[in-house]
Amino acid sequence: MAAAGSCVLTGFSLVFILFLGEGVGRLHHLVLKDDVRQKVHLNTFGFFKDGYMTVNMSSLTLKGEDVGKIDSSTLGFSLDRTSNDGFSTYLDEDVDYCILKKHPSNEVAVTMLLLDFGNNLVRIKTSAEDSKLPHIVAGPFKGSQAAGGSTSQSVPGKEGQPQETENGTEGKPGTGGQSTLKPTEKALEKTNSKRDLEQVKKAEVSYSLQNKEGVYSFQFHFNVSTDDQQGLYSLYFHNCYSKETKNNRQLKFSIEIDIEEKNPSSFLSAGEIPLPKLYLSMALFFFIIGTVWVHVLRQHRSDVFKIHWLMSALPFTKSLSLVFHAIDFYYISNQGFPIEGWAVVYYITHLLKGALLFITIALIGTGWAFIKHILSDKDKKIFMIVIPLQVLANVSYIIMESTEEGTTEYGLWKEILFLVDLLCCGAILFPVVWSIRHLQEASATDGKAAINLVKLKLFRHYYVMIVCYIYFTRIIAILIKITVPFQLKWLYQLLDEVATFVFFILTGYKFRPASDNPYLLLPLEEDEELEMDDVVTATGMTDGLKKLKKVSNGPSETRGERENVA
Repeated sequence: MAAAGSCVLTGFSLVFILFLGEGVGRLHHLVLKDDVRQKVHLNTFGFFKDGYMTVNMSSLTLKGEDVGKIDSSTLGFSLDRTSNDGFSTYLDEDVDYCILKKHPSNEVAVTMLLLDFGNNLVRIKTSAEDSKLPHIVAGPFKGSQAAGGSTSQSVPGKEGQPQETENGTEGKPGTGGQSTLKPTEKALEKTNSKRDLEQVKKAEVSYSLQNKEGVYSFQFHFNVSTDDQQGLYSLYFHNCYSKETKNNRQLKFSIEIDIEEKNPSSFLSAGEIPLPKLYLSMALFFFIIGTVWVHVLRQHRSDVFKIHWLMSALPFTKSLSLVFHAIDFYYISNQGFPIEGWAVVYYITHLLKGALLFITIALIGTGWAFIKHILSDKDKKIFMIVIPLQVLANVSYIIMESTEEGTTEYGLWKEILFLVDLLCCGAILFPVVWSIRHLQEASATDGKAAINLVKLKLFRHYYVMIVCYIYFTRIIAILIKITVPFQLKWLYQLLDEVATFVFFILTGYKFRPASDNPYLLLPLEEDEELEMDDVVTATGMTDGLKKLKKVSNGPSETRGERENVA
């Protein structure tokens, strides 16, 4: 029944994947309708020197409030830079005030783009450290795909650089994307040094915000031009209306935005560039251990159980999944988005690999074929829980890979994946615990204490192996991901794959098919050792003739011999 349920769930999942569509790459297209969230995480990307990002907000409309009553610091974007995922800035803090009204501190590298709907301007506020952040420039980046078919406004000056008027006043907003620079008189009076003057000017940079019948649009880009500007950049969209007005009314916004990001030689983030080679290398290693395992099974055919063949399918499925994952990343690296066919094949193999892994671990944990021939009702219930949860976890991962990070569905499926994966990891430990308890009881009651104690030691080791595997792939790997520098985030994937590789080798060694392996000695069934008095015939001549069944372990002894009892 568990196998049938697994096949049905897997079939539905495969059909779902085929209709899911193409996965997202590094050319992002996000559409939000009537959203009310206060902070939307649009994207995070690691940049090397000469990398760039282009953002094209082609449409922004508002509902629930008159645009003229909205303050200039109510809606906008923020762009912050960190060295890795572990350092959260004030943008990640849950504060009660509108962060767009907060002037950037010198201690953090952050730029804010405030949407001033009253004057049709985009005002820039930047932290004082000029060398730590790239300059925000209106218009697409030269050489980007967005620069070729332009839906953006034309920006005068070199690459859309802001221009300062002679008397320090702004130009007319909304005229062909003209940008202005306005240092305030108050700031000019207080400025005594050139550096302070540059900071004030920098804080007052503004660009034109296009407005066509209540539909706003704006396009900007930045280029990482120095080594100091390299880092992990996170782009957010903020809606601070409820916090600013301190009422229960909600301001709904609908936005359509395109984001293009690229490093000098790849569309992948800095920490993802080595991943295609890493996946191919690990795929080769998994294929080798799969081949070695099949060779071992062929050499010990008389000692092979069905579970051994199921174990042999696991490294080959894992190898195929890694190959297709590497191909998927290769196309993303070169063109910014995956090929739909390769992406679907990867999702299918990833789903099969995940389901097969947890089924195999659970079957070994129950002791199926090793200490018993059939699964108990309690074991079957575990499979009826683990298999659907694992399929749901893999479907959640696939949906996350195929959904833009800024959508509400992305956050929901991310939480589902975390919860379901945690439940799966806990559920597969129960069969091992039950097997350990069963062997403890058996070693104390029957006459095969030595064999049961050896098997008990094996399953205790297997329990520790599973716990270590979960610990390394779910906890240690994540800690490495958030602590290493942004360009070394691939170490997280390396640790995950190496931990899986070592787990496969240790599991195969512990449960290898061999006649001298004490772990695989099956106990005799006690029910068959009882003498059974079967009447052979009821005739007078043969009255009293009975059959005694004798069970023996040695091949030289006769089995099922008959005796005539006087």
